[in-house]
Amino acid sequence: MKEMLGIFKSLSDETRLRVIKLLEHGELCVCDITAALDMVQPKVSFHLGTLKQAGLIKDRKQGKWIHYSLNDGDLFKRMLLLSICEKADGASIAEDRKRLAGFLKKKKTGTDCDTAKSRACSCGA
Repeated sequence: MKEMLGIFKSLSDETRLRVIKLLEHGELCVCDITAALDMVQPKVSFHLGTLKQAGLIKDRKQGKWIHYSLNDGDLFKRMLLLSICEKADGASIAEDRKRLAGFLKKKKTGTDCDTAKSRACSCGA
């Protein structure tokens, strides 16, 4: 019962739902998620930690960077994640995807981002 409470509490925040939507298409580095959400890294890390603690996302470390992906290893969580990805939509999610696409393009081409994000571009993903 406590595990289910933790899962549903973690899903009760719009930012965390936005993170799940971003991870719908695959693994992302913290810097990618930070740029997409247009938030500071500590705030994003807090939300990622909450989702990870609930078992909804998993991480892997590559050098000093952490990459996150959906954890659909359990049927209940997989069904929840699929439902969220199907139902969650809106202007904020469209803006997140647009910012993410722009950031990934800059990161891939090596174009410098603004001062705060240029340090994040070095994750090498």
